[in-house]
Amino acid sequence: MRTMAGQLLVCSESSDAKEGVYVYDEKLFRKEPSCGVYFMKQTVGNACGTIGLLHAVGNVASEINLVEESFLDRFFKSTANMDPLERAAFLEKDSEMEVAHSLAATGGETEVSENVDTHFICYTCVDGQLYELDGRKEGPISHGPSSHGSLLQDAAKVIQGVIRNNPDSVNFNVIAISKKSGEP
Repeated sequence: MRTMAGQLLVCSESSDAKEGVYVYDEKLFRKEPSCGVYFMKQTVGNACGTIGLLHAVGNVASEINLVEESFLDRFFKSTANMDPLERAAFLEKDSEMEVAHSLAATGGETEVSENVDTHFICYTCVDGQLYELDGRKEGPISHGPSSHGSLLQDAAKVIQGVIRNNPDSVNFNVIAISKKSGEP
């Protein structure tokens, strides 16, 4: 059985000097995102991986079984009716997430650095549209029609455009978050 990606997290090079690399057609911003898109702003430095994962889980929370009263269950229930900035403020005040983030950031063998030149972005399909969710942006960016079955191919086209705009960079990674093979 083929495993289909449910969400994609993309890690690529990003610095203040290269911020202009991600240029999009203005009409993409004008399209009103589906009210079903879970999006939050990134207001905490070096938290793009956490924000990317929250975007990924937040857009499938109704399809997965979060453990009742777990951090993620409480977080998504508490922030469900908030706007993106309110969600960011809620996250900033959450000491449980801060501790978990710090433990994860310092738990590996790589030295933690404030000079981070990579950034995580989530790509997801909501209501038949491919959305790019980057907490640094003003809101979700629609990249047109998609489905859960074509998410990987549809997002790959967008990601290839980013790679073309950064021909000297080898810092691109894609993480697919999906159901286990054989799960409905």
